[in-house]
Amino acid sequence: MTADFRAAEGFLRAEGRLLERRLFDTLFHGAAPDGVVDVLRGYRNADGGFGHGLEPDKRCPASLPIDVEVAFQALAAAGVRDTGLLGPACDFLQGVTTDGAVPLAFPVIEEHPRAAHWTDWTYQPGVNPTAGLAGLLHQLGFEHSWRETATRFCWRVIESGELPDETHALSEVLVFLTHVPDRQRAERAATAVVQRMIDSPLFQAMPKPGEYGLGPLNVAPAADSPWRRLFDDGQLDAHLEHLAAAQQEDGGWPITWEPPSDAARLEWRGVVTLQAVRTLTSYGRLS
Repeated sequence: MTADFRAAEGFLRAEGRLLERRLFDTLFHGAAPDGVVDVLRGYRNADGGFGHGLEPDKRCPASLPIDVEVAFQALAAAGVRDTGLLGPACDFLQGVTTDGAVPLAFPVIEEHPRAAHWTDWTYQPGVNPTAGLAGLLHQLGFEHSWRETATRFCWRVIESGELPDETHALSEVLVFLTHVPDRQRAERAATAVVQRMIDSPLFQAMPKPGEYGLGPLNVAPAADSPWRRLFDDGQLDAHLEHLAAAQQEDGGWPITWEPPSDAARLEWRGVVTLQAVRTLTSYGRLS
């Protein structure tokens, strides 16, 4: 089965927020990435961090590491290394780092609407989101002392056997291993990390329609992913078929968790629709 590219674009034009629309234009229509940078500036705070619900599960204006990560993801997707955004953001991260790591969020989110799962566990520094942030900085080729601090932290956790069992945290480690320059070291570590992820409760080796979880396409979201080899073609085909079939009548893709508001639901649908289009296009499953 193939999904409908034009219907997905129509959904993003009608319902997606400006960031996803600008990213779509850059990725699929050759637009300059400056538009993505301009949108991200609207989410930036005076401390150099990003907030204002850039990650839509909390409607908090304060700078949070998770929102910094979403900004880095957007820059990486657009292929732009904007030092005016990256430098101050890394300075912000450096100021909230404990023992080499940052948390996802801070207690300030409790003052604002948020999804029910955003509780005090998000205040603990760890590989989620530190590994993802460091990996994205390596992908962007942006040097900063915080990147080196975070890189040392990630290697220490990975090679000490202290990896968490939580699926999202392990996916962050894989972002780090995808982009860190020491490729031999990363390749040695990746197989064990992926196996730990496969064994984690939220991992779906085969699709479970309507249930929340991560699967092979989260590990290998593009056909040229170095971790594609860790899954057999049957698994990947099943997940690609499921992803294509999940496109809704309005052209967008659904989410499988409860966001804090109707606005957040639409924002998330734009995020996952853009990711679905990118993945299905990469694997040749979009018409």
